[in-house]
Amino acid sequence: MQELKRVEIVVDGVTGVGKSSLVKIICEEYGLEPFSEMFEDENRLLHKFFNDRQKWAFPMQTNFLTNRFKQYYHAMKTGHAVMDRSIYSDRIFARMYLEYEYLKPEEYAVYNNLLEAMLEHVVPPKLLIYLKVGTDEAIRRIHRRGRPDEVEVERGYWDNLNRFYETNYRDYDLGTEVLVIPVDALDYVHRPEDRDYMLQLIGEARSRAI
Repeated sequence: MQELKRVEIVVDGVTGVGKSSLVKIICEEYGLEPFSEMFEDENRLLHKFFNDRQKWAFPMQTNFLTNRFKQYYHAMKTGHAVMDRSIYSDRIFARMYLEYEYLKPEEYAVYNNLLEAMLEHVVPPKLLIYLKVGTDEAIRRIHRRGRPDEVEVERGYWDNLNRFYETNYRDYDLGTEVLVIPVDALDYVHRPEDRDYMLQLIGEARSRAI
């Protein structure tokens, strides 16, 4: 059986915050392998969800969970992986959908049972980077990116998601080094000084995580 290794880094944060860009920078700097977030599928469940949330929340989130488990497990086989989101933040969305009744309590119970079974087969990453951003800035970045399903979503959805992210990482305790970086005023894609600042913080956090 192939040896499983801990994922080096997971980059997390709300939609549009700049996770993918940071993953690319980290991989270029440290020679690690990127794993991009899997957010679409052949059944277009995300698109269907945003058009009828109560109907499609359960199949969409269960599908995301399954894909994230497969991807995380593969990343553990690969070693030296950097991930854009992971199975460890999947529950953030499910908890939000339960609170706003997109998920029925029975559906959430089934989802949670499946998640707990999957988590027995993986281990947390060495370092988790949480990119913290205000809702206004997140929406600005979402519109700049221009994915139709995201651009059309109301502000309240992003406000709520940001609140659930904040709660999750305020209480986060899985034995992983956690680096929280406020990024509202940072542009590490276009400003070299911001890129250097991010890499300095990440380098220091990696040394603590070993």
